[in-house]
Amino acid sequence: MQPQAIHWIAAAIFGIALLHTFAAGLFEHLAHRYPRHSGLFHLLGEVEVVFGFWAIVLVLAMAFVSGGSQALDYAESRNYTEPLFVFVVMVIAASSPVLRSVVAVVDTMARHLPVPTPLASAWLGLAAVPLLGSLITEPAAMTIAALMLAPQIFRRAVPDRVKYFALGTLFVNVSIGGTLTSYAAPPVLMVASTWQWDSAFMLVTFGWKAALAVLVNATACTFVLRSHLRPAPGEEGTAEPAQPAVPLAVVAVHLGLLAAVVVFAHHPVVFLALFLMFLGYTQAYAQHQTPLILKEALLVGFFLAGLVVLGGMQQWWLQPIVSGLQPLALFAGALGLTAITDNAALTYLGSLIEGISDPAKYMLVAGAVAGGGLTVIANAPNPAGVALLKGGFTDGSVGAVGLLLGALLPTAVAAAAFLVL
Repeated sequence: MQPQAIHWIAAAIFGIALLHTFAAGLFEHLAHRYPRHSGLFHLLGEVEVVFGFWAIVLVLAMAFVSGGSQALDYAESRNYTEPLFVFVVMVIAASSPVLRSVVAVVDTMARHLPVPTPLASAWLGLAAVPLLGSLITEPAAMTIAALMLAPQIFRRAVPDRVKYFALGTLFVNVSIGGTLTSYAAPPVLMVASTWQWDSAFMLVTFGWKAALAVLVNATACTFVLRSHLRPAPGEEGTAEPAQPAVPLAVVAVHLGLLAAVVVFAHHPVVFLALFLMFLGYTQAYAQHQTPLILKEALLVGFFLAGLVVLGGMQQWWLQPIVSGLQPLALFAGALGLTAITDNAALTYLGSLIEGISDPAKYMLVAGAVAGGGLTVIANAPNPAGVALLKGGFTDGSVGAVGLLLGALLPTAVAAAAFLVL
């Protein structure tokens, strides 16, 4: 397509948003240095706010250049199903009955592994839960893993360099851990129907390679973390106050609603209705609940919706790059481009290319999912992880450079698995 003035404006705003993402930590530092304006700096330092904020700027620019009706038409033409779904699934997956059930299963497994329980628990959180994302979707897996690992790893007492390595490992493992099925990973979902990739194909072509890379990454990260892990409850004199048991019926309702939301992930009318039912149920049985993470989930949804609005105007320069590369170069290109745009957007653009070869299809998706941990915007569930774990980092902010460096090794392991195996 021939780029128009608004396309260049949209590309410039997208670039500014990327720079803002990398500078989020600087705004948090300024908030502490200049308390008089801390509110403004804290707002600008929220990674989840960045893309939503600049998406609003883009729509206003479109209204100025092309007219208000065209700007409104563009905003309404975007598909916001994924941001809505991530918001809903985050809240339900992080609810007390669901989280406590998963933690109980992981703790039971950890106590039966032939290694110290804290080590086993951290390893399962970095390996088993991301692979579980192939069943319950990646956003749900990210939410559960982040809440499980936060008190164990993402604490102020743990050095930031170690936490960034753990965060990068978690992001990469969630990104590739959803490729065992055809519906759980957003970049796979974008092409599965068009290219007729079912779950059996994904398991044979991608899944086993991804699972091996997840296990290697989790093992390496746990080894680095071994001296920083908290003792398990009840070990070395630690103890946690006993919590009243959640009735099985309440757990069953929560798990049933979560499963139903996953099944109807592409039908917002249905999963939003289920979410309203969930909110009513949590009010009716409030004694078995903890505060829902509504604010965190809303911010993540705002981030993803902003990415949808901004990303929709980048096709004019992204698609020629994607379509003009040979398979191996396409893998490297997808790996690099994923760091500056959502990997689902990349694979979606690939699905629009007519006559793309099977090797090129494989390389595009492999590169997109392998690079899904390099930045906050690389994979849709990453903002959820940042929202839940940033409190454990210096200044309460996740730095883009620190995340990039922390994700390099696990990304290399994932890339090698897809290229060599």
